[in-house]
Amino acid sequence: MSPNHWIILPVVMPAIMAAVMAMVMRHDVVLQRVFSMAMTVALVVISGGLFVSTLDGTIHTYRLGDWAPPFGIVLVLDRLSATMLLLTSLLSASVILYVMGSDWDRRGWHFHALFAFQLMGVNGAFLTGDAFNLFVFFEILLIASYGLMIHAGGGMRLRAGLQYVIMNLAGSTLFLFAMGTLYAVTGTLNMADMALRVRDLDPGDQALLLTGGALLSVVFGIKAAAFPVQFWLPGTYANAPAPVAAFFAIMTKVGAYAILRMYTLVFSPESEAVGNFFNMMLLPAGLITLTIGAVGVLGARLLPRLAAFAVLASMGTLLIAISIGTQAGLTAALYYMMHSTLAAALLFLVLDLVADSQGPTIRAPGGLVASLFFAAAIAVAGMPPLSGFIGKLLVLDAARSSPFVSVIWAVILVTSLITIIGFGLRGSRYFWKPLDPSFANPENLDPDGNLIAAHPIRPLAVVGACAPLVLLVVLTLGAGPAMRAMSETAAQLIDTDAYIEAVLGPQQEAH
Repeated sequence: MSPNHWIILPVVMPAIMAAVMAMVMRHDVVLQRVFSMAMTVALVVISGGLFVSTLDGTIHTYRLGDWAPPFGIVLVLDRLSATMLLLTSLLSASVILYVMGSDWDRRGWHFHALFAFQLMGVNGAFLTGDAFNLFVFFEILLIASYGLMIHAGGGMRLRAGLQYVIMNLAGSTLFLFAMGTLYAVTGTLNMADMALRVRDLDPGDQALLLTGGALLSVVFGIKAAAFPVQFWLPGTYANAPAPVAAFFAIMTKVGAYAILRMYTLVFSPESEAVGNFFNMMLLPAGLITLTIGAVGVLGARLLPRLAAFAVLASMGTLLIAISIGTQAGLTAALYYMMHSTLAAALLFLVLDLVADSQGPTIRAPGGLVASLFFAAAIAVAGMPPLSGFIGKLLVLDAARSSPFVSVIWAVILVTSLITIIGFGLRGSRYFWKPLDPSFANPENLDPDGNLIAAHPIRPLAVVGACAPLVLLVVLTLGAGPAMRAMSETAAQLIDTDAYIEAVLGPQQEAH
């Protein structure tokens, strides 16, 4: 079978599995686990094959119903989308392993079905070549993620979930306004066709184009938790079940992916109508997001909130790298995107182990759990020897071509120090000395505030928590090949003509 026909499987397979698990297996958790694990393993294999098929620079397309673009729906597989598919499948396999080992899927209904729908939305967002279908997959993400967010119930989760839904519904409304504006200007929603028409846009329509692009930047900023619409993330991630928060690490990257795709293809800096307008918007947003995240890490009392602010800080660093706009900046952004996703997942899974292992003194035991927390802290803070240090060095090196190099260097270095101090303070609280009961995991307290006996740590849960760490080690040891691959991906992103020709064909491009 040609690679073209495999492109749709990462979208269709989770959709079918979600429906089957919800209707046929809803009362059999063991059977759901078997099918969910089989699905994620299959996705790892399929996404790995798709990734290999793009290494020669070929951009594959899949035309649904064999309708030719821009009139039909098209899925596009290039190096960037293949990389994100592979990252998502590896992350999902780690999370499912942890869920099976920790019994999180027994604490509520339909975890595996909702997880599969979430995978469908994420993979669809990475593959779609149509801006309106990007909106559709965003909505699938919203519905499934809300169900996962409130999994196992609780007042705090319901309140945080409500805030999350309201914020994203507002973003969805803006997304529709943006789509209407861009369609009015270009007459199309196919991203390749839109990019082609923007090149020949009348000067009188340029202001309307920028308006549509600005609305999109707010929408993608909400998904990526960028300033000034970042406030939903700390409460949502801190109150979500730990395995859900670990998978949510890829959710913010969907927003970053949309920024990369739209602002290199449609709103390219080479376009006379756009120029560096959006890159100049991204830089201050990234700097402020990073600063808020680092200060939040320093001030957080409980570990889940610390992890949530750490995710926010990593998104700030990623947006700074994207805003540089050069091939080196995009290379650094792509490498750091892979690292930060795995590091955030590792941190949330380890924190769940910490919460479950709190003993009668409320202090988590040392040994394996403490070592995993130390490794997660190193990864998230960007310290050597793990890949976060390499990623931040790449961002700093790419920033040398920016006129704001001194500001970028100062913010990244200072916030890195603040993050290290924050993790040091919380780590000492949980592992080196007795804690005040207010620092205990609320789920380990009875209604009178007394600590319930710690849960035993299960080997499969440890395996699931260690999986992102193993992937981070691989990313570190293979930093050279990974950077070369990301550099080629960045070059393909910049070469918009190749994307347009792959989707529309040379005869459409000639017009």
